[in-house]
Amino acid sequence: MAAEAYQALEKTLSADENVRKQAEKYLENVEGNPGYAVMLLKLVDDGRQQQNPGMVPLAAAITFKNFVKRNWRVNEDEASKVSEQDRNTIKCTVVDLMLTSPKQYQKQLSEAISIIGREDFPEKWPSLLEDMNKKFQSADFHIINGVLQTAHSLFKRYRHEFRSDKLWTEIKHVLTTFAAPLTELFVNTVKLAEQHSADKESLKVLFSSLVLISKVFYSLNYQDLPEFFEDNMETWMKHFHALLTTDNAILHTQGEEEAGLVELLQSQICDNVALYAQKYDEEFAKFLPQFVTAVWNLLVNTGKEVKYDLLVSNAIGFLRSVCERQQYKSLFEDEGVLVSICEKVVVPNMEFRTADEEQFEDNPEEYIRRDLEGSDVDTRRRAACDLVKGLTKFFEAPVTQIFSQYVASMLQQYASNRAVNWKSKDAAIYLVTSLAQKGSTAKHGTTQANQLVNLDEFFTSHILTDLNQENVNNLPVLKSDSIRFVVTFRNQLGKPNLLLVFPHLTRLLTSTSHVVHTYAAHAIERLLMIKDGNVALFRKEDVHPHLESLLSNIFGAMSMTGSEENEYMMKALLRIASLSQETILPYMPTLVEGLTQKLTIVSKNPNKPHFNHYLFEVLSLCIRTTCANDKSAVKSFEAALFGIFTDILQRDVTEFIPYVFQVMSLLLELHEPPVPETYMALFPHLLAPVLWERPGNVPPLVRLMQAFIEKGGDGIGRSEKFNNVLGVFQKLIASKSNDHYGFYLLNSMVEHMQPDLLASYMKQIFSLLFQRLMKSKTSKYVRGLLVFFSLYIIKNSADSFQQLVDSLQDKMFRMVLEKLIISETQKVSGVMERKICSVGMTKLLTSCTALLDENYSQLWAPLLEALIGLFELPLDDTVADDEHFIEIEDTPGYQTAYSQLAFAGKREHDPVSVENPKFYLAQQLSRLSKHVPGKIPGMLGYMNPKAKEFLQGYITGAQVDLS
Repeated sequence: MAAEAYQALEKTLSADENVRKQAEKYLENVEGNPGYAVMLLKLVDDGRQQQNPGMVPLAAAITFKNFVKRNWRVNEDEASKVSEQDRNTIKCTVVDLMLTSPKQYQKQLSEAISIIGREDFPEKWPSLLEDMNKKFQSADFHIINGVLQTAHSLFKRYRHEFRSDKLWTEIKHVLTTFAAPLTELFVNTVKLAEQHSADKESLKVLFSSLVLISKVFYSLNYQDLPEFFEDNMETWMKHFHALLTTDNAILHTQGEEEAGLVELLQSQICDNVALYAQKYDEEFAKFLPQFVTAVWNLLVNTGKEVKYDLLVSNAIGFLRSVCERQQYKSLFEDEGVLVSICEKVVVPNMEFRTADEEQFEDNPEEYIRRDLEGSDVDTRRRAACDLVKGLTKFFEAPVTQIFSQYVASMLQQYASNRAVNWKSKDAAIYLVTSLAQKGSTAKHGTTQANQLVNLDEFFTSHILTDLNQENVNNLPVLKSDSIRFVVTFRNQLGKPNLLLVFPHLTRLLTSTSHVVHTYAAHAIERLLMIKDGNVALFRKEDVHPHLESLLSNIFGAMSMTGSEENEYMMKALLRIASLSQETILPYMPTLVEGLTQKLTIVSKNPNKPHFNHYLFEVLSLCIRTTCANDKSAVKSFEAALFGIFTDILQRDVTEFIPYVFQVMSLLLELHEPPVPETYMALFPHLLAPVLWERPGNVPPLVRLMQAFIEKGGDGIGRSEKFNNVLGVFQKLIASKSNDHYGFYLLNSMVEHMQPDLLASYMKQIFSLLFQRLMKSKTSKYVRGLLVFFSLYIIKNSADSFQQLVDSLQDKMFRMVLEKLIISETQKVSGVMERKICSVGMTKLLTSCTALLDENYSQLWAPLLEALIGLFELPLDDTVADDEHFIEIEDTPGYQTAYSQLAFAGKREHDPVSVENPKFYLAQQLSRLSKHVPGKIPGMLGYMNPKAKEFLQGYITGAQVDLS
């Protein structure tokens, strides 16, 4: 296998897509073989020992990491692709291999170790930390840095995990084993750095270690202040302060872009002390003043080059964390301090630099990612804005007054020469935004504004003037700033102002600036999402006058270089189509033609997941809107789409296949029975096991199978492929993560197929269901089982249900009633699911012959009480203590995660023709009481008085009586 795998890995590097895909397919097919992962490590090890190993060992390291990411976690209901023997071999060898490998292999293997550690550490890998600690004794900092990189990868999840006993136990174990050696290493590394202060190469390695040590320190201190670090705070803070106030010119990088090790270390130290200032202020109080001074000096003495951005933003972040705390308020009360902060920190870091201008023009996607989306990469400007917001917490009036003077001065400067001084207005807009915005969310924009800032006046005088200019390409940065202002304060500006701005946004979609037309699309989408109470602020009548221009301009923008797959454009198009409803119908042929052309292009090389998702959403919405008015239009959509869909399925474009199945389900559901031949030709291929092995395919495939059964269930039931359908059901029901999809399929069969077609299979189906219940009972499974039981009773009969259950084992019906239906029904969730259960239980109570004879009659009253409980008691959402939560995660690599399309969603369908289940119960009890006079009132005597009271209410409401 090793030689074949080596060749396949070599081919995955090919420029030819077909060669690449075949190689990836081969690796996908063999990855379940015993020894596969160990063999990949052997290829890495062989490469490590060669002088010119080529790219294959690196490809092996990456493949190993991705394999571990997909397959290391053990799922109870799925066979693991990693044998126990392979797991042990990997854990025994991977750490040493990582530590002795070149840097590019080390990074991949270190990440793999952290993934394995996340699953196995500490219980199944208790030796990991001890092994790593031993390596600290090595004098080789290449090895030490490998250990630190692994520790950083392993512990950084502590920064975002929820507190739990399990997490605390793990952190305590880590601290006991690792905190002291880490501190010792830190002190020794600082000393070595002092001793080698003139040796550039040694310093590089030592500072790399100090950066990693500081990152690990942050992770270990994030959840709570550990006793060890509290006791050793003096040691850590003394060295942190020294490193923050000492500059090593020898390590400075030559260019303006790349941050050096000194900047990276000082950035991380700022993060560490900000954490202590925020969370452990009491213990940290005595160190705070010296760090405030050090950080202030750092800020006023650091240049404007890009390489210092992270350092400056983290340093400003530290100041913000201090100024927001009540106990440090006194440090900022003096007006001179606030003026100094504004003049020396805020204003300089809000300025639009040449580097920002270059990014705006040459790398607009990155500019948007940082400015609009608030990416992980903090910018100076955002840090300065956040500091202003932090200062307004306790000093709103003085800060607003001081900063407003700067705003006025900047605007005056701009007015004196607009073409030259536009950067002054840019800074002014950002300063006003940060002053005015007190609270915000990504979904709603500003939620709380500073009442001392007159937003309406600023909008009219300074924002609208930039947006209403005829020339859409003039001063693009100011246009994007103004659009951003509108988006930020959309809930404060009011509908009249927004209606004023809407036509200008439509025009700005034609700007040749990528940032401007993207911001315009984003603004349109956000404005159309504003709610006034529970209804949309913008109505379709507001948008209709601009509809033709909007559609034309959006498709025009998507033809510009760089915006061919602009997700903001497609999302805006989705929102416009959703709001416009039937008013968009005249433009539908052009719209669908544009969308299908896009789909043809992007299906060749899908690389923008959000764009692709919104593209399929718009297509689904077009289908829904058109076919709501004219169902026959479904054929024209099939004509437009089936050629592209066939190509996607034949080329196995894994990213698009789940979307194709969802849209096909939507189209098929719009047909009247029978299923058209074009669909039936595809049906056998949908049952291919390889399709069902990809987790992302399961939900849409089940939905498509349900559509086939709904429109042509009887034909499928009589076909030779029906056994394969039952095989799919059996596979799904055996899986804890997919059993609910098994029930969806089974319920569709029961609802839409003739009972006689299923009769010969039912005993085996029930037997399978009970076997799974005995093997691994979960709350989710029980809920699905109870809904199925009820649907079976409704579509067949209560007697056939009782007879079928008892045919499996004598008196089993009693156990099902007692242990499942009576005791667990309260756990059923969902309005429709609870309705199905209530009608099924009513039929069981009132039409099951056996329930009225001496064998089962004592369970009649408890069953009725359970039904009344379903109506009246709150949902029981308790989960058994030993039941682990089943997570269905995004699975990287070959297995595409499932993304559900909102506008292709399955409409909820009511399989029960009962309007009021409570009245239905009363009516059925009344009918039964006439059939067996005198018996029902006697059986009601065993019931809880409160339940009887509720029942009397149903009887009165339904205007019936019991005899």
